[in-house]
Amino acid sequence: MKRLKEVKKYAKALLDTVGIEKTPQALTELSMVNDLMVKSKEFKNLLINPQFTPEERERIIKQITSKLKLSDNVIKFVLHLTELMLIIHLSEIIKIATSLYLEKKKRAKAVVMTPLPISKNYEDKLRTSLKKLTNRDVDIEYVMDPSLLGGIQIKVGSTVYDTSIKGQLRLLKNELMKG
Repeated sequence: MKRLKEVKKYAKALLDTVGIEKTPQALTELSMVNDLMVKSKEFKNLLINPQFTPEERERIIKQITSKLKLSDNVIKFVLHLTELMLIIHLSEIIKIATSLYLEKKKRAKAVVMTPLPISKNYEDKLRTSLKKLTNRDVDIEYVMDPSLLGGIQIKVGSTVYDTSIKGQLRLLKNELMKG
């Protein structure tokens, strides 16, 4: 609970620091740092290991972030999170900051999973339906998942709409298990 409060606090601080107009760029830059942490155990170790001095950490982070061409605000933010040993929660901070940004911009993000590519016509109808459902403009991320077999699964925030065959089979199984 305390960790979640801190994560939210720093997600809000990020938005306040960079401003609403520069938030998408900052989130992209932080995602690059997060991806690097995932791909490189050495980099992640540098950020979270207390054996490194703050000076060593800062010097190496500035070298790496200059190659990534990150903004000064993002570099300062990463250094600050590293100092506080909260950098390990960067992916959560990015998720919450993204949600806060979308909320302020009156937008929603939907993840649409389908077993096959969808047509442009269906995509437009889906966007219109989601806009009516959420009362917001919707950014849609499409994910191909052949295991769905058919139908579609949509996640908007924490709400999931599942009309996939896989989802229907799961519901049927649960009903049969209940007796």
